[in-house]
Amino acid sequence: DLRKQARQLENELDLKLVSFSKLCTSYSSSRDGRRDRYSSDTTPLLNGSSQDRMFETMAVEIEQLLGKLTGINDKMAEYTSSAGVPALNAALMHTLQRHRDILQDYTHEFHKTKANFLAIRERENLLGSVRKDIESYKSGSGVNNRRTELFLKEHEHLRNSDRLIEETISIAMATKENMTSQRGMLKSIQSKMNTLANRFPAVNSLIQRINLRKRRDSLILGGIIGVCTILLLLYAFH
Repeated sequence: DLRKQARQLENELDLKLVSFSKLCTSYSSSRDGRRDRYSSDTTPLLNGSSQDRMFETMAVEIEQLLGKLTGINDKMAEYTSSAGVPALNAALMHTLQRHRDILQDYTHEFHKTKANFLAIRERENLLGSVRKDIESYKSGSGVNNRRTELFLKEHEHLRNSDRLIEETISIAMATKENMTSQRGMLKSIQSKMNTLANRFPAVNSLIQRINLRKRRDSLILGGIIGVCTILLLLYAFH
């Protein structure tokens, strides 16, 4: 029953984290589009934003789900350590460790995505403030010559290039982290397989004997087929 509850919470967390990641990814691009539509910047970019409210709501929901899953893991740990289940202790500990690893991965992914979102929001807030200062300077001083416009366009191009480079670096870092995580999972599986193989040497010996017998049977069958083929050829030519 505890495993069933844990799996249900893990499925809910997986869906929530996917939606949370998509929200954080689309945050910067939507802010750029909003700045292009409203060049006057008469209202703050971030205050009262629906995306910010959605971010806060989803973060609270994910934290609640993580807390529930932590509680379920603690209950499973209490069950495995209780008396009356000594024969199943190894299998239960393996299951508990797997659920703990999943919880740790989800917690790490949530905090990383949240930190990225907060960093993007802080950067967007700073850029929005700079843009408002530039616009106020232009309207207050009345400077609207060709050179100023060229400088502003060049600044916009540089800022867009910087944003694209940062997004590319972020994607590369995420890919590297995923590959590192997959390598760690493969190493963990390999170590567990080696542990099982060391625990059951008789199984390895039996498998080796079976393989040797299969090779011997294959050689005998091949020899019989070859002799029969030679006899058939001799019979056919004589």
